[in-house]
Amino acid sequence: MLELAILGFLFDTPLHGYELRKRLTALTGHVRPVAESTLYPAIKRLEKAGLLSRETEPGAVAAPRHTLRLTEEGRGELLRRLGGAQGPDITDENRWFTVLAFLRHLPDAAAQAAVLERRLTFLQEPTSFFYAGEVPLTAEELGDPFRRGMLTIARAGSKAELAWLRETLGRLRTAP
Repeated sequence: MLELAILGFLFDTPLHGYELRKRLTALTGHVRPVAESTLYPAIKRLEKAGLLSRETEPGAVAAPRHTLRLTEEGRGELLRRLGGAQGPDITDENRWFTVLAFLRHLPDAAAQAAVLERRLTFLQEPTSFFYAGEVPLTAEELGDPFRRGMLTIARAGSKAELAWLRETLGRLRTAP
């Protein structure tokens, strides 16, 4: 997901490594802080794959700065990854939020809707954090107030997301 986020942020504008790290941290930092030891190897992989380029600019008062730019291949790769989002990209909330942050870059409303449909299908399946055998337990069936709290909070989030998904899908389906 780090690579997807890098491609997504560079889709709009070239960025210096420090600015890119700030944006990545704002997107995922509360869950997965972005360390330099993780970011810069990812940048090098993307650069080696021809998905981004690096240009050196003189620094105002310090060392030269490196500006990262998305290549045409990088733009295509971002669109491919967004349009093909499935599996953990749909079911894992943190990965889903990364996909959602850049889904606007898919130029076709039908392609955007297809991704949202996959998330909607996932959210409509009965699930729980806790089970009695194969049967998912509801908050009301739990005596533990903390587990009940987990399910109550998750249910509220899912309800809000389902409403948003349905509303957004309705608009995308009628888009020209």
